[in-house]
Amino acid sequence: MLLGSSALAPPDTARPKRLALIPVPLVYYTPETRLAVGAAATATLRFRRDDGFAAARPSQATLAVAYTQNRQLLLYLPFQLFYDHNTYYAYGEAGYYRYTYYFYGLGRQEVPRELYSVNFPRVRVNAFRRVGHLLGERGQLYAGLRYQYEDYQVTRVAPGGLLAGGTVPGGRGSRLTGGGLGLFFDSRDNVFYPRKGVVADVGAFLRNRAAGAGPAGETTRFSRYVADVAEYHVLGRRAVLALNYAGSLIVGTAPFNALSQLGGSRRLRGYYEARYRDQNLALVQSELRLEVYKRLGAVVFGGVGALGDQQTLLRLRDPKAAYGAGLRFTANRRDHLNVRLDYGLGRQSTGFYLTVGEAF
Repeated sequence: MLLGSSALAPPDTARPKRLALIPVPLVYYTPETRLAVGAAATATLRFRRDDGFAAARPSQATLAVAYTQNRQLLLYLPFQLFYDHNTYYAYGEAGYYRYTYYFYGLGRQEVPRELYSVNFPRVRVNAFRRVGHLLGERGQLYAGLRYQYEDYQVTRVAPGGLLAGGTVPGGRGSRLTGGGLGLFFDSRDNVFYPRKGVVADVGAFLRNRAAGAGPAGETTRFSRYVADVAEYHVLGRRAVLALNYAGSLIVGTAPFNALSQLGGSRRLRGYYEARYRDQNLALVQSELRLEVYKRLGAVVFGGVGALGDQQTLLRLRDPKAAYGAGLRFTANRRDHLNVRLDYGLGRQSTGFYLTVGEAF
């Protein structure tokens, strides 16, 4: 979930401290939640071992609780940690969600939207160690392990809908556990608003276990191979071109909530989150970012994606496209952390987003 406060970082004039704890109000808007309000406490941390190391990246953890206009409850703790001169890097989240979603079907089997309710605790942990440098000293390559746990308890489905029919893997709920391996590469000049560099996250989740996902409640197993790459190019003193490439391949039987997905505030803005689900996914999107006046900025963006299954790797003749524009307000100049206001348009679909941080 995305944090939507304009004060997630220390004030511009603050000198870096080893630990800064900042309580902030929480406000954001997405098509999935509508208006959400709550409170958060963000800790920005620099470890003692990194004292005097100017290039040490700040670690951050945020504890947040929010309640939405759609009567959803979110309690979550996202984090990212850098330690020992950026030698170690870990990121992930722990949270509990009482949520409602719309379900639009699987793959080519699209259905009128079905509202369903779900409660789920979720834990995701990615722990890496730097193994070398690429493309100069700035380009840091990490390797490590990944772990995920999610107890997806479906509490209500639309009567007579596809989820109620019992044929959708995980439609009655599932408990997902497993892990895998990962590579992470980062040569960005800034974590929150890169102007140049590349960040790449590649993972293999091997033989993960989904208890209760089968038609008769049996356990299924699946592997997932994912890649998410973004690159940034300076076009002028006030312009940056950001490009994002993503892919996902699933082998085996995954519950519907763990399938490859398009739609949401990060992938094809303008479509509802997980508007499209299937085994495989490929996505390309771009964004032109302009610094307009002092703290005010503007963007235009667009993207196209394709889905596939076991029979057809990718249905390239059935692409999903979206485009849009937005405004940015720099809440923290030192780290260039932006409040993001976007409006996206897809095929017979639109989406409005108010949150913090760039989409990619």
